[in-house]
Amino acid sequence: MNHADLTQYLDYLLIAMLLAVGFAIVRLRNLFAVVMLTGVYSLLCAAWFVSLDAVDVAFTEAAVGAGISTVLMLGAMLLTARESEPAGAGRHWAAFVVVAAAGAALFFAIPDMPVYGDPDSPANAYVGRDYLEQVPHDISIPNVVTAVLSSYRGFDTLGEVVVVFSAALGVMLLLGFGTGARRREEEED
Repeated sequence: MNHADLTQYLDYLLIAMLLAVGFAIVRLRNLFAVVMLTGVYSLLCAAWFVSLDAVDVAFTEAAVGAGISTVLMLGAMLLTARESEPAGAGRHWAAFVVVAAAGAALFFAIPDMPVYGDPDSPANAYVGRDYLEQVPHDISIPNVVTAVLSSYRGFDTLGEVVVVFSAALGVMLLLGFGTGARRREEEED
């Protein structure tokens, strides 16, 4: 069995695990279990991104998807009930159809994915190779990843930071951070 076959089996295993976790999330009513499983789902996605040779995306998914999002959802869960209300049967079937269609599409796409570390894959053969050759001449940043994120993709990185900041600010406003100080000031007046 060669390296390509092992990588493809790993991809099938990761997609199957993602589907299993997705089905479990849809079926559960305990919100704590759902929050924990969404963190597991994000970690599995991060592992799959590593398999796709997108380590920077995997780090972001692990940090934001499994880390920060899980903590924020646990904080939000403290303000809600622990169990979700029962949903109608039509809603379960709709979620099942969406998860099944997405899973089938992912399984269908696995054979076309590049093998992990393949030097002839599109990510390694075209733009990636150009960045490795041009960064030392264009920018005086020794780390290629840092150079790409801060220079070539600077506006994209700025946009990502704005999205994360806006999401955090929205969650803080929803959770009511800062209202305690205003209430104390109003009570003192």
